[in-house]
Amino acid sequence: MSSSPTYTVVDQFDEDEFPDIPAAPAALLAALKSVPDPRKRRGVRHEMSAILALAVCAVIAGARSFVAIAEWTAAATPNALATLGVSGEVPCESTIRRTINKVDANGLDVIVGTWVALRATTSERFRVVAVDGKSLRGSASAGGRCRHLLAAVTHTGGLVLGQLNVDLKTNEIPLFSTLLDTIELLGALVTADAMHCQKDHAEYLVEKRGAHYLLTVKNNQPKLRKQLAQLPWADVPVTDTQRDRAHGRIEKRTLKVVTISAGILFPHAAQAIQVTRQVRRRNTRKWRTETVYAVTDLTAEQGRPDQLATWLRGHWCIENRLHWVRDVTFAEDLSRVRTGNAPQVMATLRNLAISLLRLTGATNIAKALRHHARDTKYPLTLLLTS
Repeated sequence: MSSSPTYTVVDQFDEDEFPDIPAAPAALLAALKSVPDPRKRRGVRHEMSAILALAVCAVIAGARSFVAIAEWTAAATPNALATLGVSGEVPCESTIRRTINKVDANGLDVIVGTWVALRATTSERFRVVAVDGKSLRGSASAGGRCRHLLAAVTHTGGLVLGQLNVDLKTNEIPLFSTLLDTIELLGALVTADAMHCQKDHAEYLVEKRGAHYLLTVKNNQPKLRKQLAQLPWADVPVTDTQRDRAHGRIEKRTLKVVTISAGILFPHAAQAIQVTRQVRRRNTRKWRTETVYAVTDLTAEQGRPDQLATWLRGHWCIENRLHWVRDVTFAEDLSRVRTGNAPQVMATLRNLAISLLRLTGATNIAKALRHHARDTKYPLTLLLTS
């Protein structure tokens, strides 16, 4: 039996306190109500959805720990708490911590990712999704390995479409398709680093999901890399050049593309890409050169050289717009949350906060968190209008 009975948001609103809330149940709050409650019914005082909603609001306000979530909850007005389904005594830190420890983390990620995907929009011809993993460095117990999560993020919006825990006894590779099974990919392009340059992944995307791939090739695929390196690149003209000056460095990237007719040892490969990257410090004249290869099933008509260059570089949005934000803005690697499913759930709450803020047009997450920390009604309004 669910511990989250049907709840009409509008019944609890004080129109003076929340003037911008529509007179309808919020979609995100409804999604949180669908998260299964693993707790025994006896002794339960607070709905699972209410605790998760409080945690989301607190994280949007910059909370980084269970204590901070409990402090935000204690500071919320009775009307705000009633809006989320909290009546009577406010959930304490131990209640919040024990509940989050027990949440089905992968199930929560599917629900949250599905909700975000329904609201994701893009100006690109088709959706481009980056897949990569991140370790939660502070989550390791004594003598153990830290938790590792595999995530999928849109290039354009920086929205998190899915996340999955990578078990300690395996790695990212066998979970690639498991993660993407939860995401709509028809006609989309998936980018990934060299670890996921696997024949099975290419066949899965093209044959089973109707999607496309753009994969970096390194020494984990020695035969394929050798084949690509032996192509007549000297006879191929440079089709795209990009220059950057940032962080005390000058960088120049040139891209060559060649159409593959047959003979390449990779399923559905249609184009091969060579990227030559030259970097030097501003105070030196010495250039450091690196050559990288990539392969895609996109034809020349489907992916022009300038687009391929953008998508290849855009893959690192998952590092810059998700992993870096969680590490620096939310201090994720300093977190000592280790028990139960809490490390992954807290990462999911951070992903959701980032996606919510980006859906409102926020470009600076740290600034947006500071804004929402000024008044408890700000994060609540964001959650209930989403």
